[in-house]
Amino acid sequence: MNRKQFIQTSATAMAAMITGSSFGFSKKTPLLSFSTLGCPDWTFEKIIQFAAANEFKGIEIRGIQRELDLNKCNTFNTAEKIKQSMLLLRENNLSIVNLGASATMHFPIGAERTKNIDDGKRFIDLANTLQCPYIRVFPNNLPKDQDKKITLDLIAAGLTELGNYAANTNVTVLMETHGDLVYTADIVYVMQQVNHAHVGLVWDMVNMWSITGEDPAMVFPQLQKHIRHTHIKDMVRNNGKDQYTFLGKGETPIFKAIDLLHKNHYKGYYSFEWEKLWHPEIAEPELAIADYASTMKAHFKGK
Repeated sequence: MNRKQFIQTSATAMAAMITGSSFGFSKKTPLLSFSTLGCPDWTFEKIIQFAAANEFKGIEIRGIQRELDLNKCNTFNTAEKIKQSMLLLRENNLSIVNLGASATMHFPIGAERTKNIDDGKRFIDLANTLQCPYIRVFPNNLPKDQDKKITLDLIAAGLTELGNYAANTNVTVLMETHGDLVYTADIVYVMQQVNHAHVGLVWDMVNMWSITGEDPAMVFPQLQKHIRHTHIKDMVRNNGKDQYTFLGKGETPIFKAIDLLHKNHYKGYYSFEWEKLWHPEIAEPELAIADYASTMKAHFKGK
């Protein structure tokens, strides 16, 4: 590099520093994924085809063709099937970014707790084989007949056990902000009790806001260091019932949360969770998932 090139390069770098942006950051395309919860009847091949056609980079697996135990899915139930599935992903420049387990952590010591912990461990093993960085587990219920702190400590203990199991892998166990565990103070308490390198959060802002009404601007700074993955959706409340809408058509502050993540250099996926499996009346996945991709791209284009 001659002196003139050095001066030009230095000036460009200084301009970026002055404007407060890194090279290309403000125009960076977000990492988009979607949960297969939104397309419960699609084959794995169709999921891959649709994701690639709509320029997604990741897929979050929450069941395939209504089978939620991924170890039983034809896609992953043998070493050869896993090899074929991984090849199909690579050929389409896609990654599996999260496995959605049904394991819940709030049960007291006993057979039900052991079953759920063991389910979490099986998902960790599968995620490690699939080179998937995360599994999702639930905190879920806070039984009204039990002191809340006892339940929060049970959840923390379960997360710690799974984190320890994952410690020698490349997998991190993520607790979703979900069920009764949606108030920021309770979530912070659990994460402080765990304090484990292989445990983090899936931030579902709408799950929280629809119950707590807490402003994302207040929530995000307290949860930021734990957030590894997100669930993105929108909704309206009609006659006391939550109804899912296409992104930007609801009444939630979802874009406020998205912008907080982006401005604070969140490096994970913005994963669309269209709950078609649980709410068959909502729009078909071909419409909703494609709309999500185009809406997010348009939103970030202005950043």
